[in-house]
Formats: sequence, structure tokens, C-alpha cells
Amino acid sequence: MTALNRQPTSPLARLPEEGTVAYFSMEIAIRPDMPTYSGGLGVLAGDTLRSAADLALNMAGVTLVHRKGYYSQHLDAEGNQTESAQPWSPEAKLVAEDPRVTIAIEGRTVTIRAWRFDVHGATGHTVPIYMLDTDLEENHPEDRNLTDHLYGGDGDYRLRQEAVLGLGGPRILNALGYEPVVFHMNEGHAALLTVAALEQRMAGRSLDSATDADVSAVRERCVFTTHTPVPAGHDRFSREQSNRILGVERTNLIERVGGFHDGLMNMTYVALRFSRFVNGVAMQHGKVSRAMFPEYQISAITNGIHAGTWTSETIQAVFDQHMPRWRQDNVTLRYAIDIDSEQIHEAHQASKRRLIQEVADRSGVQLDENIFTIGFARRAATYKRADLFFHDPERLVRLARDHGGLQVLYSGKAHPADAPGKAKIKRVIELARELGSETLKIVYLENYNWELGALLTQGVDLWLNTPKRPYEASGTSGMKAAINGVPSLSILDGWWIEGWIEGVTGWAIEDREDEGGEAASLYEHLEQEILPTYYKEHERWHRIMRSAIALNGSFFNTQRMIEQYLLNAYFPEQLVDISAESLEPVLTR
Repeated sequence: MTALNRQPTSPLARLPEEGTVAYFSMEIAIRPDMPTYSGGLGVLAGDTLRSAADLALNMAGVTLVHRKGYYSQHLDAEGNQTESAQPWSPEAKLVAEDPRVTIAIEGRTVTIRAWRFDVHGATGHTVPIYMLDTDLEENHPEDRNLTDHLYGGDGDYRLRQEAVLGLGGPRILNALGYEPVVFHMNEGHAALLTVAALEQRMAGRSLDSATDADVSAVRERCVFTTHTPVPAGHDRFSREQSNRILGVERTNLIERVGGFHDGLMNMTYVALRFSRFVNGVAMQHGKVSRAMFPEYQISAITNGIHAGTWTSETIQAVFDQHMPRWRQDNVTLRYAIDIDSEQIHEAHQASKRRLIQEVADRSGVQLDENIFTIGFARRAATYKRADLFFHDPERLVRLARDHGGLQVLYSGKAHPADAPGKAKIKRVIELARELGSETLKIVYLENYNWELGALLTQGVDLWLNTPKRPYEASGTSGMKAAINGVPSLSILDGWWIEGWIEGVTGWAIEDREDEGGEAASLYEHLEQEILPTYYKEHERWHRIMRSAIALNGSFFNTQRMIEQYLLNAYFPEQLVDISAESLEPVLTR
């Protein structure tokens, strides 16, 4: 069996047809009603596979089913976060696959099955996603819940989950008839697939007998994308955990190839050692990653978003009128620069009204569509600095009063174990209550998810991003805003270094010595440029909206991103011989 099914007219049809690109990710945002993701990593994975389907590529996704989801967030009046499970039924939404495979975890045999979800592209091509499940009667009770909670449990639970994904995933694909020519690891959670690929190559022989040639053969099939610029964010496990859960033979192999670092099994190093191509997720993140891992060659392929998923219905209608092939060819969005900017503004106002209604339904707060509205929504990690906006409360209150009013919408979840992140949420809610007035309205919306994120990025007037440099690997929420004509005001980190054109696609908060200086830059932009332009220079503001679409939306999308993976990571040798004439449609289609 091959999963080819590629459209014969696809300009990418010249790519190898003997196998699949297998895309592994611990989380994939598949549908809004399936809680199989926690945030940006999963959304990127889902957008990647949606664009692969649009491009009619031979790709398959592999993840876990996460029967209990990530979690639902609950915020009380004081801003304290509590959580509850998000149970859902794969039986009601997915197709069951027949094959079952087994792996050894902690000396026990664990049986794995797969559920399939088909992603349908703009031209009708299908990319399957296989979701692994251990909730089977034949499994030990402790193993039946391994595919329940995304990022739940302790270190043992996490390593067992990574074994299900990394060791079980390749076996499921093999049982389904796939012969992947490329394994793509989206973050280090999937690094154990390299061990599984080596085991398949060894065909029953001991891993102790694996040669450098065997390891090199696996390396030639593996691609690794790292997303984490913080050393503590890379999964690490003790030798005792590895010996006990994975077995001594696998642990010895991982140590022998260099997968241990500072005495711990480090999944990032496992992936690095076994990959022929490694990339960060933005130009700046590539530099940060090379500094973290100087002994490895690390490239950069900047993330994107799936244009058809994150563009509002009213903006889509404008695109359909002027650029009818924009879904199949995201580069076409460059020609949005020729659309009447007033038409874009009117379409955005419709999105803003939808957002305002949602805010009223959720919070009881009635906003005004004519008041400038800022959005700040993302995972509530401390480095995101959600409270930087409030550094000088008196100045904030004054600028809202003096410049026509200000509405600010916050949202974001903290990991259940992240006490500092929860404290940030609580602090923002306290400040919102203290500073709120007729001219300054601040609302924190609980339970940030796919649907709320879409409404926010489609409906606000400005997207605010204030991470502490250099901890923003890429960030994609600002990309979603841009394709809807919403400019950004952001720290120069992650993708914004590449997307920023001052006063054209948005504005950059200056790098200054301390948080006070950066907050001052934020206020200066609002006082001197952004609010006066919004309230007094309507035509100029509308042109900025249009430029955000044409210059950022046309580039920061997963269609362009995948084409870079094809050219640089997946099939560089096959594509290098294609003439410039035949390659041109691939790049400018």
C-alpha cells in the first residue's frame, strides 16, 4: 500500500512516489470539537497537515488520541485557575483501523490500536492522521490510560506516552502498509521513532549489534524540528527511568549514539543525533538553537498558519472575489495590495461585531465596535509577560482617556502545574478590575481554545505580543491576525523580526535595558502613532490593514513552509536537479 493519491496536475507530482512523509507530533489540532492539542505546537501540526492536503502531498500524521483532552480552564472572580478534564469519544468521530501492534513498556506488553481522521485539502486530496490508543481490554489498567491526558501525569507517564508515540507509531504505519521515506519529528516528544526505525532495520537482531552504517541509514530518513529555545523545555529522563520503562538494550543504544546529556536521556539530543536535517522555527530561533547546540548544523524554516482555517468568513469572501485561487496558492495573497482598503475594513468590522457578541455572551461586558480593541491571547507562560502592558497603570489610564478609549481582550491557559503562570493570570484579572473604567475596558476570557482564538485574531484591531527575548521561538497568533488585516505591536522576537515593517505591517517594541523601558516603548507607540492613526487617519489605518495581509499573509503560511521543507529537508536531492523553469511553478504557484 502507498498513501500517494496525489493529484496528477500537482506541480509537486515529480516527488518520489515510493513512500510517505510520516509526520509525528505529540499533539495535533484536528478539529475544534476534538481536544487533542494544548496550544501552538498542536495548531502548527494541524495546519501543516491541512496544507499538505491542499498541496496533494504524500503525507500521514501520527499522534495520540488523548481521550481526556488537555483541560478546560475555569477562572473565579479573583482570577484563580482550576481545571477539569475534556473527555471525548473517538468512537463517535473517527474511523477504527484494524491492525493492532504491541510494544514493551516497563516489561509489560502494551497493545496499540489506531483511529483515523482524514484531512481533505482544497483540491480534494486526503491526508490521514492516525491517533494511537491503548485503552484496550487486554492492556494492564495502568497502560490503558497512557493515551488519555495530553501532558498529564509525572515523568514516568510522559516517557511511557513518548514510547507509545515513538515506538508504536512506526509499527502502526508498517502494519497499515506504509513505508515512510521520511520521518518528521515535530519536537522531541517523538524522538523514540528513531529507535523504532533502527529496530525495524535490525529485523530482530540486537540493538547492541547496530553499526554506524545502521545508524546512518536511519539518520538519512529523519528530519527534526525543534521549537523550544529554553533548555528546561526539553524532555529529560533519568537512566533509571529509561532502563525501567524502555529497557536496558534501548537505553544503551541511546547512550551509545549520544542521546544522553548531563547524565540524563535528553529527547532533543536523541532527535539531533538521528536526524540528517534539523531546523528551528524562525530565523532568530535558528540562531538561538545553534547557540544552544553548537555541535549541530541547524537550519531555520519559519512557521506559518493554514490560510483557509484562520481567515474570517467575511475576509474570505473578499479574497474569493479578488483572488479566487488563494486557497490553493497562498502566494496569491500578495495581490491583496490591489484590493480597495475600505472593503477590507468593512469585512473586518463584521468580524469585530462577531467578537463583541461573543465577549458579551461569555462575560456580560458590552464593548463598542468603534473603540480601538487590542488582543493578547496565548499560553499563560511567565516569559510571555502578559502584565507588561500594565507596567505604568497611570499612563495606561491616561492614554485611554486622552485618545478616544481603549478595549483590551486577554485570554490564555496556564499549565495545571505552572503556579507562576497562574499567578500572571490572577494579576492581570486584578489589574483589569482596578483600572477598568468607561474609557478603559479590560476583559479576561476563560478557556482559550481554537474557536476563541480565531474570533480574537479576526476581530481585534491590534495584536499585542510582549515575550521576553529570546524565548519566543516563533509564535503564530500574530500571523493569524495579519491574514485578517490586523497589524501587530510586538517585541522583536520569533517571527516578528521577519514580518515587521514599521508603520506598514505593524510596529516593534524597542529593545531596552529593562521591562520599564520596553513598556515605555509600548506606550509611546500607542500614544504617538497607533491610536492617533486609528482614530484620525482612517485611510492610512485601512492601508496598514491591507499591507498586513499582502506582505505577511502571503508569506507566513504553512503552504510556503511546507514547500521549504520539501526543497530543503524532505527531498533536497530529488529536487536539486529540477530545472529553474520547472521549479518556478512550485515556488510561485
